[in-house]
Amino acid sequence: MTPGSSSFLDFLETHRPELIPGRRRLPEGVIEAPHGTTIVAAVFDGGVVLAGDRRATMGNVIAQRDMEKVFPADEYSAVGVAGTAGLAIEMVRMFQLELEHYEKIEGTVLSLEGKANRLTTMIRGNLGMAMQGLAVVPMFAGYDLDLGRGRIFTYDVTGGRSEERGFAATGSGSVFARGSMKKLHRDDLSAEQASTMVVQALYDAADDDSATGGPDLARKIFPIVSLITEDGFRRLTEAEVAEIAVSITDQRLAHPNGPQAPLL
Repeated sequence: MTPGSSSFLDFLETHRPELIPGRRRLPEGVIEAPHGTTIVAAVFDGGVVLAGDRRATMGNVIAQRDMEKVFPADEYSAVGVAGTAGLAIEMVRMFQLELEHYEKIEGTVLSLEGKANRLTTMIRGNLGMAMQGLAVVPMFAGYDLDLGRGRIFTYDVTGGRSEERGFAATGSGSVFARGSMKKLHRDDLSAEQASTMVVQALYDAADDDSATGGPDLARKIFPIVSLITEDGFRRLTEAEVAEIAVSITDQRLAHPNGPQAPLL
């Protein structure tokens, strides 16, 4: 009954190390598995927005059209995942347990910086699988209660961490999404404007990257958009995202290459 370490990963390492994804043995050779693609984030006045498209690919085939890639990590943070879909979702669940375990053992919430560091450790533990082509590249965003603002962290496959200023993108369509946001982002964006901007960015990414899925009006499949503010995590409803997506699609009929001026 001894509480032990405040890290859930340390607990597993001691008692059930085989449950840690990075400790599993894989067959040799290249493994084909579904991959998630583009994740975007942007800071706005009062918080941060994190969004992702819904497409998963396997080689040149669309493996899934409605994959979820953005998840709450805890009340004030969220994580979006690109890379090997199955491992990515498992890492997110492990990360959620890690933060919950810390809070129960320590009786307090881990700082946003501390959460970002814990995710670094988990990604680094997956390096062996990444070398075999099963990489997971998450993006972490949250509201820093100490600083009173939204923050964004990106990672590479080795666990290297960078804090991004203003906006960020990861995944196969990240180059095109980042270019889109570079033209539209401002520090004084409202939550509504930031939500519109990230959906615009995903639309632009899907326009040039075949692995990124844009808003699918026929199937009613839309990006996942989440806001994190001092009030906590909130995922926009499907109706809210659909309204943004339909508005953007209608605008693109007149201007296929996107907005001709800054948002609103």
